[in-house]
Order: sequence, then structure tokens, then C-alpha cells
Amino acid sequence: SQTHPAIHVVKGRGCGCCSAWANLLADQGFVVTSEELHPADLIQLKLKKRVPQALASCHTAEIDGYIIEGHVPAADIRRLISERPNAIGIGVAGMPYGSPGMGPEEEREQYDVILFKADKSTQIYKSYESGS
Repeated sequence: SQTHPAIHVVKGRGCGCCSAWANLLADQGFVVTSEELHPADLIQLKLKKRVPQALASCHTAEIDGYIIEGHVPAADIRRLISERPNAIGIGVAGMPYGSPGMGPEEEREQYDVILFKADKSTQIYKSYESGS
């Protein structure tokens, strides 16, 4: 099986969907470590890591020098660390229903994975259509 660099997930206290997302990554072969922070400290971490406010979600993860914000699918994380774009990281804003850890994929709402860069520019990294 493929081995990936370890991913460290920082989540707000008592967030169940963050744990569901982390478990999905572990199932996909990622080595997952996690810690829980007080919500105010999590906000500080996001600022420090330069996560765009518009992309903020319930957890912030770090892998191989990149930031992963929110319910990003494992395939997009794999693509990021293999392509190594010049960027801070990728994120999914909020908590879209049907994104990984947030309910059944076939019922998902449309959402985008956004690549965010040091110059504050963003672009769509991958779009997911809503499920039928």
C-alpha cells in the first residue's frame, strides 16, 4: 500500500465530523495525528498559517509543508503533495454536506476545493458536482 507523509489534524474540541474526516484519511493510508484546541486558539492557528478567512472550516491540517483546511478529499491531498504547486495549501470552505466525513457522497452538495497562495490569490483546484 502507498505510504504518505504524516498528516497532523488540529480540530476544535469535541468536533465529530473532524474525527470522521481524519478516520477516512487513515483508511486511505495516511498516517494521521491529531490534537484538539480551544476554538479561539484554533482561529489563531489559522491566522498564523495564513488560511483565508473565507475558507475557514472546523479543522486545519498540515502535511508535507502544506495546509489542508476543512473536508478536503484524500485524492486532492495526494495530488497536492505529488504535484507540489507553489501554494500554502488547499481547502474546502465550511462543512459541505456529502464532503468527506460529512454524510453520503451520493447526496453531496456541490463544493470546490480551493488552492490558496502566499500572495492571497486563490483558484479552484477541483470541483465536485452535487450528487444525484
